[in-house]
Amino acid sequence: MSQGRATAVTAAVWLTGALVVLSMVTAGLSMVFKSELTDAWEAGRPDAGSVEPPDIVPVIVVMLVVIALMMAVLLEFFRARHGWARVAITVTVAALAIGTLATLRIGPPALFVVLSIVSLVLDAAVLVALWHRDTGVYLRAADRSGDVRAGS
Repeated sequence: MSQGRATAVTAAVWLTGALVVLSMVTAGLSMVFKSELTDAWEAGRPDAGSVEPPDIVPVIVVMLVVIALMMAVLLEFFRARHGWARVAITVTVAALAIGTLATLRIGPPALFVVLSIVSLVLDAAVLVALWHRDTGVYLRAADRSGDVRAGS
């Protein structure tokens, strides 16, 4: 514990960082294995000959930058004991998990299946740490003495 932070809070911050790093690794590997991912997308599609496969690299890079920057900002608010940041991180992690499950639907190469499973485990661990009882206590202990009181 550092600066009075609960272990669950520290774990949530580190696990969220690990999730962002894993996303960076996955984005880098998607550039390396672009043709394999395109082949996986085309496999089993009846319209594969008439529809041009999407160029996934720009989409992945932009998504990675947006998610990484947003998580960095949200984590700062979370560490500053803003409860709404916990909700925002939860929604973002849930959206990432849904995206990961959607990616698994296309039958990606084995390496991406493994990375997706690791990502889903990290997603679950982040959510557990975010909603742990100690995290709630940490967020409620915020000094709100400078806030304007309702009805003032």
